[in-house]
Amino acid sequence: MKTQIVKMTMLNWNKIRVPLKPGRSLMDWIRLTKSGKDLTGLKGRLIEVSEEELAKHNKKDDCWICIRGLVYNVTPYMEYHPGGEDELMKAAGTDGTDLFDQVHRWVNYESMLKECLVGRMALKPVAATSETCCTLPEEKKALNGMLPKNKVLDDTFKDLTPSYDWFQTDCLVTVVIYTKQKGMNSEMVIVDHQDGRLRVDSILRDYSYLLHIELSYEVQEDITVRIAEKVGKVEIVLKKKNNLPWSKLGQPLECHNSFIKYTDRGLYYRKCKLVSKTEVTHDTKLFCLMLPQSTHLQVPVGQHIYLRKIIAGTEIVKPYTPVSCSLKSDFKEPFCHDSTHLILMVKIYPNGLFTPELDHLQIGDYISVSNSEGSFKKSQVQTLEDLFLLAAGTGFTPMIKLLNYVLTNVCTVRIVKLMFFNKTEDDILWRNQLEQLALKDKRFEVQFILSEPRKEWTGKQGKISSSLLSEFVKRSKKDSKLLICVCGPTPFTEQGIQFLQDLGYSKEEIHSFTA
Repeated sequence: MKTQIVKMTMLNWNKIRVPLKPGRSLMDWIRLTKSGKDLTGLKGRLIEVSEEELAKHNKKDDCWICIRGLVYNVTPYMEYHPGGEDELMKAAGTDGTDLFDQVHRWVNYESMLKECLVGRMALKPVAATSETCCTLPEEKKALNGMLPKNKVLDDTFKDLTPSYDWFQTDCLVTVVIYTKQKGMNSEMVIVDHQDGRLRVDSILRDYSYLLHIELSYEVQEDITVRIAEKVGKVEIVLKKKNNLPWSKLGQPLECHNSFIKYTDRGLYYRKCKLVSKTEVTHDTKLFCLMLPQSTHLQVPVGQHIYLRKIIAGTEIVKPYTPVSCSLKSDFKEPFCHDSTHLILMVKIYPNGLFTPELDHLQIGDYISVSNSEGSFKKSQVQTLEDLFLLAAGTGFTPMIKLLNYVLTNVCTVRIVKLMFFNKTEDDILWRNQLEQLALKDKRFEVQFILSEPRKEWTGKQGKISSSLLSEFVKRSKKDSKLLICVCGPTPFTEQGIQFLQDLGYSKEEIHSFTA
């Protein structure tokens, strides 16, 4: 996942970044918010804002925006917004919640804009925004039996009515979730036990069934998760710290026994320990993070997680795609198991805000890691014949697990080709491994494209173009089932998609990895 774009940490309605004036960086904004200046124009007062009043503040020099019932004066933030003033103006004088959620619902805007808070909407309640948020829109309340049944939702979920039960022995407590979803696997279940609270998130299609309970008694730190794939039954086994009989599992917490759209669930974080840090290139490193014993989290192929860190008093969040230890199946190394560790390939930017802080972490330090997110599904490649990968820089990271999965598990695949764009030879990630993989597996081919090569470079050079793609993307046979994946900086991805569409490839045949 491309990670150097600072816009990922801020309010940005789309993914276009514009050049900022000197002195208008994220760190400059943080300094301004801590300077004591009145950024609201109300001298510290908080007011109730009517829809009519909000609508009046719709100009660049007087811009208010509502997010989840809270109104902010974003006028002083205009020049600091990486997406540009025009992008903020799309929500000027209106409720920008939906627009914001389309791209960056995970951003802690409350921290970023806390000094710009004008007040709350007079007519609309403030929705909870914590990571355990459970304020449900009307259509989602129907899913939880809180409203009369909705026919469309009934038709969609008539075969999915998840429920749970529990039982105990002298030393164990077992929580059983009956998802009724065939093909349930360990990637679809996320379990966390923190501070006496058990949280189990079962992903059912595009929805989530959540158990959230404060347990009656203490249990051991380690947990066991068992899944019966054919019937969709999930068992979470907890070890009692004493042999006392439990009269009940515990006290329900926010969102307990709820069933809502997965993207509306909100992110949940746990602290992971840094256990190793190794160099990949001159400016890129592998960070290996160990999950807590009380967490079960396996990130699916093509999905990403978020790292969260407080920097200069402000919460900063960045997306990263976990990778494998290596492209070679016979590679042996500790900390290589998805069920216990996450491995991230990160490019360090010396003048960046987030990556230097990440690089300064010492072995044994902790950082907060979110649940996984992403739109990619394995079903997109399970019957694939031709796979083409277009990557630039650390846009290579989502391709790593995808390569391993397709070459190992997809028996129908005929060709897998990677076109890898970098500035110089020194920037190429895992070059030796890619070349060895191409020698080992005749289905795989890699081409390196350099934009700033040395004189002795004999390979291809330049930037992504229609001519390069027309030569590279060719079906193995007429009408073969094909997928083209693209990942890199926003201009690279947008240009690549446009070139591919101009060449006649459909939207269904193109997938872009973005956060």
